[in-house]
Amino acid sequence: MLFVHWHVDPVMFHIGSLEIRWYSLLFVAGFILGWYIFKWFFKREGIPEKLLDPLLYTLLAATIVGARLGHCCFYQPDYYFGSWKGFWEIFMPWKGGLASHGGAIALLLAMWWFAHHYGRKHDFDYLWIMDHLCIAVAFAGCFIRLGNLFNSEIYGDVTSLPWGFFFDRRGETEPKHPTQLYEALSYLILGLVMVWIYWKRLDKVHRGFFFGLFLVGCFGMRFLIEFIKEPQVDFERTMALNMGQLLSIPFVLAGVALLVWSFVSKTPARAVHPAEAPKQKAALTHYAKSLRDN
Repeated sequence: MLFVHWHVDPVMFHIGSLEIRWYSLLFVAGFILGWYIFKWFFKREGIPEKLLDPLLYTLLAATIVGARLGHCCFYQPDYYFGSWKGFWEIFMPWKGGLASHGGAIALLLAMWWFAHHYGRKHDFDYLWIMDHLCIAVAFAGCFIRLGNLFNSEIYGDVTSLPWGFFFDRRGETEPKHPTQLYEALSYLILGLVMVWIYWKRLDKVHRGFFFGLFLVGCFGMRFLIEFIKEPQVDFERTMALNMGQLLSIPFVLAGVALLVWSFVSKTPARAVHPAEAPKQKAALTHYAKSLRDN
């Protein structure tokens, strides 16, 4: 059988006692790529590029804090909130444990603040920033799942498919679904589709479309892939749906609602600046109407 024996060292190299991991490199690469994607968005739609740095810092802080708190609250609350030792480890994300759903919730809140703080002055709102952010997040999610692969973590159940992975560093003696690659590929395809729509059809879609499509595509695929993924914590073994699936359902429903709202509202997806808005003709006075009619 054509199985893959995966025993890649998660550490790229050492600088003294400091470990530089593949996961860390891919995590940072996602933000760097996102910065350049947003630079393209801002240039195309007339948003000042000086907002790129505060946007990057806000995203970075929200992702790390939210993903860490999400793991601690959703997956191991008994450990992290059951003792002082566990509680202090909440502030040690390098010890492992980041949840994408927690990061998603934190990003939603952080972008609300960013849009409220900068949007009115620069002609964009919350939905505009989320429409654009989700395109960059799709590629960042792809990088993060590749990082999970290098860490030999978050993989699937036993499989007989020829691309099954033996995760040797985890002591696995049976081939498992490389669900990290499944998710990475689904996020990559979703990101490329949204980039193409943005590039070619921006003036044909409406605000909320990209965000809605992302929520349905990303969390819909996450929901399906979870069926073949090993439980991350013991209590999931007794659940019909695991925690990842339960947390995905509200995001998928929100995505459907956004797509419907986008279709009904007809608000342009592109940022509209006052100078570009179509000027309405002044209403004719009664006297002017009488002259026109005569």
